Amino acid sequence: MIDKNYIKNSPLGGWGVEFLSCLENNILPFWLRFQDEENGGFYGRMTGEGVIIKEASKGGILNARILWSFSAAYRVLGKPEYLAAATRAKDYILEHFIDPVYGGTYWELDYKGNPIDTKKQFYALGFTLYGMSEYVRALRQRPDASVSEDDIQKALEVSINLYDVIEEYSLDEVYNGYIEACTREWGEIADMRLSELDANYPKSQNTHLHIIEPYANLYRVLSEELKVKSEEFKLQDNAESSADDSANNTNSNSSFFTLRSSFNKVETSLRNLIHIFCDKILNPETHHLDLFFEMDWTRGAGWLESYGHDIECSWLLHEAALVLGDEEVLAKVEPIVQLVAKASEKGLNADGSMTHEANLDTGYVDDDRHWWVQAETVVGFYNIYQHFGDEAALQKALHCWQYIKDNLIDNELGEWYWSRDPQRNINRKDDHAGFWKCPYHNSRMCLEIIERTQQ
Repeated sequence: MIDKNYIKNSPLGGWGVEFLSCLENNILPFWLRFQDEENGGFYGRMTGEGVIIKEASKGGILNARILWSFSAAYRVLGKPEYLAAATRAKDYILEHFIDPVYGGTYWELDYKGNPIDTKKQFYALGFTLYGMSEYVRALRQRPDASVSEDDIQKALEVSINLYDVIEEYSLDEVYNGYIEACTREWGEIADMRLSELDANYPKSQNTHLHIIEPYANLYRVLSEELKVKSEEFKLQDNAESSADDSANNTNSNSSFFTLRSSFNKVETSLRNLIHIFCDKILNPETHHLDLFFEMDWTRGAGWLESYGHDIECSWLLHEAALVLGDEEVLAKVEPIVQLVAKASEKGLNADGSMTHEANLDTGYVDDDRHWWVQAETVVGFYNIYQHFGDEAALQKALHCWQYIKDNLIDNELGEWYWSRDPQRNINRKDDHAGFWKCPYHNSRMCLEIIERTQQ
């Protein structure tokens, strides 16, 4: 369990306790109440006015992010209600979102769990992989009698299968990188956009970011699985096996080599993705991330800057390199993540918040303070402080957290508002919970700070 006294007595004082309180008293209780007891899983939508739409469709991203959030919360905090919610989300995904014929995951279901949009958006596959692998990670760190080994192995198997289909159908073997989407049957699709707000290009920074993120987590999980299997393999190899045990030993050995093969493939993919970010997605002139690309990596959609994605990428790219553990890769990545974080400061405002994005061609700036951008700003700048001793970055993280407390946390409904405008008017037009409004960004912010203040 988390040691609250340790957090309170850390160099950051009670800061970590504030994040623990936000997570346990504001964010997670809201989502525990969001369970759909009639149709299974979780509801698909709550409006910005706080009205649950019971017949709203259910999105793959929302459900995968719920799975990740409660799995991670259980791993860090160990509360059984978080494991129960994670298992509920996992079971619903396995029963309704996984395509039993062609593999991968459906994009959208109706409120009863029937598929209504069956396209394969690799962003969503990545998040399902992220959630499933975190479920395995949580149960390995905190075993619980309510979850069988078969259930854990199933989540691991699904994680590896999702990785395999992403590699088979999304990886561009000509120019490198990953395409956005396919039809249900893995055919070409005309509209590859992630949402109506995105440009229709075959490759994007956003999808690559949310493929490197689950790949790093799967690499971490497989590394631990392999250590256990390796010890079992050594014990069997050294033991005198009877004829009656030969079949079991053969199956165990086969499992070990299959796992090692998957681990090696994920390692290769993770290395490749790190280099894609450094060499293709990073703009070498501005140190911002370019957002949309043709197949050959020609930049598309004009001169765009997304400050939220810049700061989010700065720490996720760093995490991927740290998980990989290759000193040569780290030596390449660490100067870059500092440059990207520095570039994101262009979006910082005097009140501590971060502007969403800007189109430099048209002059348009989306200066609403979106919930997810603020959450990633806190983690991104704290990461710069933690690893590089940048006290100014710590102050930026603290300042943004103060903005969140003063402006985004909804103390009546629970959870956070979607955004506020520069005049601090609350955005009630967009959802309070829904297809894109999920617990992942803000719960992860809390969990990251809780864990990091104990390191």
